[in-house]
Amino acid sequence: MRIISLNANGIRSAATKGVFEWLRQQRADVVCLQETKAQEDQLADPMFRPGGHHCFYRDASSKKGYSGVAIYAKREPDEVRTALGWDEFDNEGRYVEARFGKLSVVSLYVPSGSSGEERQQFKFKAMDWLAPILDEWLANGRDYVLCGDWNIVRSAKDIRNWKSNQKNSGCLPEERAWMDGLVERGWVDSYRTLHPEGQDYTWWSNRGNARANDVGWRIDYQLVTPALGQRLERCAIYRDERFSDHAPYTVDYAD
Repeated sequence: MRIISLNANGIRSAATKGVFEWLRQQRADVVCLQETKAQEDQLADPMFRPGGHHCFYRDASSKKGYSGVAIYAKREPDEVRTALGWDEFDNEGRYVEARFGKLSVVSLYVPSGSSGEERQQFKFKAMDWLAPILDEWLANGRDYVLCGDWNIVRSAKDIRNWKSNQKNSGCLPEERAWMDGLVERGWVDSYRTLHPEGQDYTWWSNRGNARANDVGWRIDYQLVTPALGQRLERCAIYRDERFSDHAPYTVDYAD
């Protein structure tokens, strides 16, 4: 089973950069996108409904052209969910879940706090609200793959400029402790499990030559429940083409 996660930073923009041609070659079973930045009625072109896939979008209703998540799946899900129960979060288009038997694949977009204190406080509020939901998922007997842009690094291995970012959103001690707490309670960080000493990144600022100099952050994850953690085979961060300021993150799971 192959699952790909990508923050597209605008699905229409990513499309012009060849992301759908690349995805077609990957033969993924499920693709999870974040930050689609479009309303579904703006995605009438057939390219946004890749052949051989069932496609599901959850747009932002509170602010058009903002946020948004999507799932493309080769197999038709038994059920698709697009709300977790908090309107302020749900209406920003931050969650979609496809259920296949006992397996749930989630495309999740955790808020960023980098634009200012108000959004940082919303991010903290979202983290506090999500924690018990994620704990319940971990305990309910289903297998989960949580794909997405979490906007948080876990350690010095996950960011090039560790010391200079200690007071910046995404690298704050409270945020890192929250992510580590998820792992301590049982969620498996697929990349860190497969690459314990790896120092690869999934996002680079558009400022300066951050990407060329690999001054990046690892903020895109596939967190999985323990049973799926035993099925991890390989993972890859694709950097050869630039579809977004993020790179696609692919994980292969043993069937």
